[in-house]
Amino acid sequence: MVVRFLLLAFLVFGFGLTRRVNSHEESGERSCVSNSEEMHIQADFKPGIITLDGCANDWEDIDGSEFSLRPALDPDEDHEYKDGKMTVKALHDGNNVFFLLQVDGNYVYSKGDIKKCPSVALMFQIGDNATYHNMGGCKEQKGSCTNKTCKGHEVDLMHFVIGNAIPGRLYGGGDNSFGPLVDAYAWNPHCRYLNGMGPSGNHSSGQNNWKGAWWHSSFADKSGFVEEDSPYSKGGEKGTYYFEFARPLRTMDRLQQFTIDWSSKMSVAFWYPVDGKQWVGSGHYTINCDWASLDIACGSVPTDASRSGWDMASAFALLFSVAALCIAIFVSYHVSRPNTVKFAPVENL
Repeated sequence: MVVRFLLLAFLVFGFGLTRRVNSHEESGERSCVSNSEEMHIQADFKPGIITLDGCANDWEDIDGSEFSLRPALDPDEDHEYKDGKMTVKALHDGNNVFFLLQVDGNYVYSKGDIKKCPSVALMFQIGDNATYHNMGGCKEQKGSCTNKTCKGHEVDLMHFVIGNAIPGRLYGGGDNSFGPLVDAYAWNPHCRYLNGMGPSGNHSSGQNNWKGAWWHSSFADKSGFVEEDSPYSKGGEKGTYYFEFARPLRTMDRLQQFTIDWSSKMSVAFWYPVDGKQWVGSGHYTINCDWASLDIACGSVPTDASRSGWDMASAFALLFSVAALCIAIFVSYHVSRPNTVKFAPVENL
């Protein structure tokens, strides 16, 4: 019972819900100008190159997509995140999909106070009718949201708060327990639940399929931090935050499933304690005022040029092997041939 209470409390406070739920709702007519062709994230097939540790060294050769960060409720250019854009990189290895979120920002960290530390979230469309706006867009209120009344409006959520997370450590995975990185779902801002918890009619398996880590470029220690090293760097240091995540393409969950050579819809949110003030749930920045496209690409197919190069190399190898075999036979023949000497009687000398 205590654990259930903690989990519910985390959803209320960890996800940034306030007592005034209407803070997530926009007043007046919503305006969104989005170029869908530019809102594109490509996940190529690149197996065996990523270590999930929050560091970005192994992503250097991976192309990313750059997005302006604007307030979710007021996506006006004048209110953009002042320290720069966010770069989103993605790839897959045939089994898992990996993400790197990279954003400049002076280092701020307050252990245990999650709202005075940066935070990120990923949201994916599940139901065909799920909208980016209002987190799925189901019209039901809390208490009447079920997989029947809100069918088709499901979104999948991953949220990572770093106030209790050690840099470079891996979080998430296994049971969806109380912790810095959680796997959740929603139908609208009023109806958000951890996987495995929610109203009757929800049959989520309750597994946390996400794993993640974080880092900041101002960190001097590369050998690994412990909790006693907090706050890990000097406050106000200029640098870049890195958030690295992974999950299987396919899971036992009923929620978001990724398919190779297929597109999904997603969004990225970022919270930052501007001027040292606690952020609020509705005060996050996003990469777009609508969905962005995530394309899971197939593995590369050999081109004609690479095939012809391989054929030529094979021909040379075959020719060399035949020549070596002929030389070996010739040498063997001469070595094994009897060395006869003509006999001459002594009396003939």
